[in-house]
Amino acid sequence: QVQLVESGGGLVQAGGSLRLSCAASGLTFGAYAMGWYRQAPGKERELVARISSGGTTSYGDSVKGRFTISRDNTKNTAYLQMNSLKPEDTALYYCAADRTFSHLVVGQSVDYWGQGTQVTVSS
Repeated sequence: QVQLVESGGGLVQAGGSLRLSCAASGLTFGAYAMGWYRQAPGKERELVARISSGGTTSYGDSVKGRFTISRDNTKNTAYLQMNSLKPEDTALYYCAADRTFSHLVVGQSVDYWGQGTQVTVSS
């Protein structure tokens, strides 16, 4: 049984930082691309960042230069370091896993989802 468990969300002031973690189990973690998505109330789900099994990364335009995605295959965990947070970053953040890096886009079904962790940025 595959599980993706996010942690690290919370309430932070604008300009602050948070690091989200996504702990994976039940799959061969190193073979999967990992992604972070977010969804704010009343808005579409948005791809924040993704990382391939080989370490290639890409970011949504709204977070470039502020967020960094990484992975530790020895710990079966993906991370999202979020700096210079803004109130508009407030959302439920989900991690996702897929065998194909190009599947980690909006509107494409992916293999596995986590349950989400809330990030709230106060002004």
